[in-house]
Amino acid sequence: MGHDPNKVNVILGYHPQVILAGRRINDGMGAYVASQLVKAMLRKRIHVDGARVLVLGLTFKENCPDLRNTRVVDVIDELRDYGAQVDVHDPWADAAEARHEYGLELVAQPQTGAYDGIVLAVAHDAYRAMGPDAIRAFGRSERVFYDLKHLFPVDVSDLRL
Repeated sequence: MGHDPNKVNVILGYHPQVILAGRRINDGMGAYVASQLVKAMLRKRIHVDGARVLVLGLTFKENCPDLRNTRVVDVIDELRDYGAQVDVHDPWADAAEARHEYGLELVAQPQTGAYDGIVLAVAHDAYRAMGPDAIRAFGRSERVFYDLKHLFPVDVSDLRL
């Protein structure tokens, strides 16, 4: 009586196709998020090339300073590929580490009324405490607010993941 290697893999919790599919989805999320923001901006007749976009949050997870394995940089890179000027704010991230690891200069305080797009990428408590009105106030009168993390009720943002 031989053993079935597929049964062993499933029993051990290791199923390579599922893991690879998950990795492919993860790898494509930056492009997906950026394209959703860009489409929403275009629907509002906001010119994307040269647009200013604010990304709120850079760390791997909320309320944690760890920048290792963060996928937010994928969103930033994709937005830059569209010609957007991206500012990144994160109260938990170490500015020197962000510069060293990813070549990013964090903004200490985003400008009010300056952004065409705002992406809430990490659900830090500081952003929750700010509230959606204060976050939307970083944007111009015609802007897109994309709440990736569902931090706020659905009716206060233009897009949600």
